[in-house]
Amino acid sequence: MARGYFSTLSLLFSQTDEEAMWRVKTHDDHREFARLVERWEQPIRRLCARMTGDPHRGEDLKQETFSRLFEKRKDYEPTGRFSTYLWRIALNLCYDELRRRERRREILQDGAGEESQNRLEECAAEEPTPDAQAAQLEEGELVRQALLKLPEIYRTVLVLRHYEDLKLSKIAEILEIPEGTVNSRMAEALARLSRLLEPTFQGKREQFFQPNPIPNPNLAFVL
Repeated sequence: MARGYFSTLSLLFSQTDEEAMWRVKTHDDHREFARLVERWEQPIRRLCARMTGDPHRGEDLKQETFSRLFEKRKDYEPTGRFSTYLWRIALNLCYDELRRRERRREILQDGAGEESQNRLEECAAEEPTPDAQAAQLEEGELVRQALLKLPEIYRTVLVLRHYEDLKLSKIAEILEIPEGTVNSRMAEALARLSRLLEPTFQGKREQFFQPNPIPNPNLAFVL
């Protein structure tokens, strides 16, 4: 009797993410959903914070990601890995956020001209919150700001590769593009980032950017 009980527990805890999400889809299993959230909330929060450059908005987008996941649970099909499905949801929400920001920026610039732009720059230069200060110390404010200047197609591959340590094949799967395209975007992204950082990191570029870059744990990721 006891052996059967412990076998059942072992089976439960050895379930894959795909199996857990299938139970969420078919049985509205809140316990399995909570397990998925617990496992994935930190990677998703990091992704959203780094894509938007805003730790607070990153937290909001993380919550929105899991809300969207549960809302759309009936649409889930286990034809691929659960992680790929989840990364895509989070990235799409980040893209939506970045586009909303761009539209707001354009409206401000068109509506009030130079005065609004100056005020926008003043706001950006105001003293950051304690959480933002911690993020700056952790990641390096200069490089973080340079990363945010990259178009989203380049920012995405850098964040997934260097922050989340995903393989190129995994990134290609998430973005639904050929692996060769990922590789070329990575090279272009690093070249652009290097040019942006040239005035500050002149003479140190070779330390940070190699022809075939790999994550360097001693940098806490400079990018």
